[in-house]
Amino acid sequence: MTAASAEARGVRAPFESRALAIRSCCMRDVLKPLHLLLHWYSELKCHELRKRLDYQDAQLRVLREALGKKRLRFTPEQRRLLAAKAAALGRKVLRSMTTIVTPDTLMAWHRKLIAEKWTHPRRVGRPRKSAELCALVVRVAKENATWGIKRIEGVLRNLDYRISRTTIGRILAERGIPLVPERLTSWRQFVRSHAATIAAMDFFTTEVWTWTGLQTWYTLFAIDHQTRAVQVLGTTPHPDGSFMAQVARNITSVLEGWWRNKTMVLFDRDTKFTAQFRRILEHAGLQCIPLPPRAPDANAIAERFVRSIKSECLDRLIPFGVESLHRALREYLAHYNGERNHQGIGNELIAPRLGDVGGRGRVVVRRRLGGLLNFYRRKAG
Repeated sequence: MTAASAEARGVRAPFESRALAIRSCCMRDVLKPLHLLLHWYSELKCHELRKRLDYQDAQLRVLREALGKKRLRFTPEQRRLLAAKAAALGRKVLRSMTTIVTPDTLMAWHRKLIAEKWTHPRRVGRPRKSAELCALVVRVAKENATWGIKRIEGVLRNLDYRISRTTIGRILAERGIPLVPERLTSWRQFVRSHAATIAAMDFFTTEVWTWTGLQTWYTLFAIDHQTRAVQVLGTTPHPDGSFMAQVARNITSVLEGWWRNKTMVLFDRDTKFTAQFRRILEHAGLQCIPLPPRAPDANAIAERFVRSIKSECLDRLIPFGVESLHRALREYLAHYNGERNHQGIGNELIAPRLGDVGGRGRVVVRRRLGGLLNFYRRKAG
């Protein structure tokens, strides 16, 4: 470096430093109003936030006073939310605030949340089969008493379920369902298999007002297990042996209608079903099957008819005289056999008449017993 250049540099240095000082002063003068504006805006927002926090604090105080000693119940999702927010504030800040629950409780929730995050459930062995698949295995086994494990496995494979024979056996054993040699045919399955040849009998009673006062009348009926059709066999206040014998003769004299295909008659062990009554039926080729004692489910179809006629008709009437009872029975049987839908046969009519189902005409109503029993159909246009 020459002496001339060094001298020139020494002359420029004071001017450069002076220029930098002037430039910094100008920048401070320019930024000072902006700094003041930002400070004013931040103070304004902080003041607004303090007002909101004061309102929330007062609101929580009022809520705690209103609740008193009543304990709040929180869902797991609500606890997770409060614990996460509380952990971000810390215990010191929480103690200076009004909270629904104590800071110690919030921090305890937070610790539990962390523990659940790092705790993995221990699973041993293969996962269990779904409840839907287990229910299907049980259903197939109950509905098919002669099917073994291999047969059930094949049926499930047709339905795109992959399950081993060992698992099928375990599912059946857990639910107390034996294997094929020990699995008996259920009474329900037996009745369904022989429904076309079975008729059931039973009595129901009706209290009738007569000239001598309130009198109990017994009504004997028979019901077809296949079609649910009902026939009243007789009504009497004294169901003795002579009455039952006459009923048996009426049935067997001309086996017509749905009686023609019947070979078995079910009834309970009531003493009204006398030995003479059974002999007459058996002589005509009808096998009498007394049901187990105190087992109304064994004659469930007949019991259901008794409930229907009671709730829909007889419990809503006061029979004044025997003729009033006979009229009610006739009207209800006509409604039951031809106008009432039955869930046991797919919610269909037993014997629909021409024009009762379908059509495009105006909807009309057929009333029985003064509107107690109604049937709706379309009138031909």
